[in-house]
Amino acid sequence: MTSWLQEMFAVEKPVIGMCHLLALPGDPDYDGAAGMRAVVADARANLRALQEGGVDAVMFSNEFSLPYLTKVETVTVAAMARVIAELYDDIRGPFGVNVLWDPYASLDLAVATGARFVREIFTGVYASDFGLWDTNCGAIVRHQHAIGGKDIKLFFNILPEAAAYLADRDIVSVARSTVFNTGPDALCISGLTAGEETSAATLRLVKDALPDIPIVANTGVRPANVEEQLSIADAAIIGTAFKRDGLFENSVDADRVRALMDKVEALR
Repeated sequence: MTSWLQEMFAVEKPVIGMCHLLALPGDPDYDGAAGMRAVVADARANLRALQEGGVDAVMFSNEFSLPYLTKVETVTVAAMARVIAELYDDIRGPFGVNVLWDPYASLDLAVATGARFVREIFTGVYASDFGLWDTNCGAIVRHQHAIGGKDIKLFFNILPEAAAYLADRDIVSVARSTVFNTGPDALCISGLTAGEETSAATLRLVKDALPDIPIVANTGVRPANVEEQLSIADAAIIGTAFKRDGLFENSVDADRVRALMDKVEALR
């Protein structure tokens, strides 16, 4: 059931640590005076802290490109590619990418940098804080194959942050039809925003309905709930809990990473 997870990450219940990038060129909060060197330096420090703390993999994301676009500008992908290229020799183990919120751009970046997986919104139509959020999974997957990315694992976020599914469908129905129609490699279940706890009840509903596909706790995993979350989910993606004082806007704290990963190791 989770054999590809174990093969890629070499552990059960893998934890993917988020390497959030500072605002990039074109973003409202980009620091033009400090430039891309500051973005690379910050990402390097966060990567080092995540790996010293013992995460099983990392995922690079333009988390501070707020407010997000559903079709990003070319400069965003170029800037992220530069960051990953400069850090590439320091990355230990598999890594993924997430260009918020553009699945085509995420796949382009993955192919260009050698990322093994991407997390994105591949299916559904949503009313979101970023406007009407539409997708075209058939076109996206065809793009994946056209650019030579057929081996990249796709993490489908089917309960995206800051958005609501427009159709009146429960999460189990959405999950079942997504798996039947699109063939995701994993399903991500999220809270309302980054750092907000994923509902354990929702995780359980989806896992019970689809026991043969990896289910990922996508937001809000922390020391207080990691045992419950990973008793249900097959993997976790963690960002905010690894940061200094557990605040989204701060940098990664290696001691916090290590403390949480010690709990994960005990669960394994």
